[in-house]
Amino acid sequence: MWKWEAEGEAKAVIVMVHGAMEHHGRYGWLIEMWRTSGFHVIMGDLPGQGMTTRSRRGHIDSFDEYILELKDWVQAAYRYDLPIFLLGHSMGGLIAIRLLQEERLNLAGVILSSPCLGLIHKPSKFLEVLSHGINIIFPSLRMNSGITVEMATRNQDVIAADEGDTLYITKVSVRWYRELAAAIKEAFLKNEITQDVPMLVMQAGDDKIVNKIPVKEWFNHAPLSEKRFKEWPKFYHEIFNEPEREDAFEYAKDFVNSQLKAIGYIV
Repeated sequence: MWKWEAEGEAKAVIVMVHGAMEHHGRYGWLIEMWRTSGFHVIMGDLPGQGMTTRSRRGHIDSFDEYILELKDWVQAAYRYDLPIFLLGHSMGGLIAIRLLQEERLNLAGVILSSPCLGLIHKPSKFLEVLSHGINIIFPSLRMNSGITVEMATRNQDVIAADEGDTLYITKVSVRWYRELAAAIKEAFLKNEITQDVPMLVMQAGDDKIVNKIPVKEWFNHAPLSEKRFKEWPKFYHEIFNEPEREDAFEYAKDFVNSQLKAIGYIV
C-alpha cells in the first residue's frame, strides 16, 4: 500500500479501493484532489492486479483475499488517529460492502462509486454453466474480459493514457469470475447485516459496465440510518474519470465534510 499525506493539517483519511483489472496509478488525479483538500490518502493494488506479485495477474483463489487486503489498509489508516472514510469504485465498492458485512470497523463514512452489484454484459447461459466445471478443473484459465476503456469513460485523455498502460489487465481467470459472481450474491444475501455507517452511493447514469438497477435495489434495502444516492446522468462507469469529474469530486467532498461536522470536527 502507499500513503499520500495532506497539505497542511489533515482533516481525515480517505482509504481508496480501485476496481477490477486496474490499479492505483489510474487514481493520480483523485489522490491529488483529496490531498490538496486536506486529507491523507491510503491506497494499494489489489492481489493479482497492478504491481502486486502475490498471485497471477487477473486471478485470485478467493474473494476473501480482497477483503483481507482492504482490512489491512483500514488498519493502517487507524494509525493517524483521524476519522476514516472508505471510497470504493466498482469492484472496490463491492469489496467495501463485503468488508462491512464481515467486520465492524471504525469508519466515519463510506463512498461507493458505481459499485459492482450486477453486470451489464454477462456470459451466455452456456458459458455460465461451463465456467462452473472449468472452475474445478482449470480455475486459473484466463479469458478476455470483454471490457474496454472506452466503455469505462468518455474522457479522451484517460483513454489515451490507458492505451499505453502495461499494468492494465485485459484477461481474467475463470476462478476470478466465479468469485466475483459469488461475492455479488453474498452482498445481497447479507445486506441485512451491513454495518450501519453513513453512506454515499454515486452511480453513473449511462454505465456501460455495471447494471445500475441492482445497485439501486441493494441501496434501497441497505439497513443504514443515513444514506444518500446520487445518479450522474450521461456519466459512464468511472465517475471520477469523466470530463465532469470535478463536479463529482466536490459532491463527494461535501459528503465527507458534512460527516466531519456531524461528529464534531471543524471543517
